[in-house]
Amino acid sequence: MNGDEFIRRARKWARQRDVAFREDASRGKGGHRMVYVGDHLTTVKSGEIGKGLLHAMLKQLAVPPDEF
Repeated sequence: MNGDEFIRRARKWARQRDVAFREDASRGKGGHRMVYVGDHLTTVKSGEIGKGLLHAMLKQLAVPPDEF
C-alpha cells in the first residue's frame, strides 16, 4: 500500500463512520502529508508503506486494523 491508497482508505473509513477527515499537505515536509481523523493525526509518506508503519499509523488514528 502506498500513501495515496492509505489516504483514500482512511477517508472512506471516516465517511462510513461519520467522523471528520482532513489532510494537510502544507504541514508535511517533502512528499509527506498530515492526516486527521477525528481528533487524531498521523503523518503519511508518499511512497510504499510497510506493515509495521501501517499498524503504527492506524494506532495513531485510533482505527482498528481489522476495520481498515
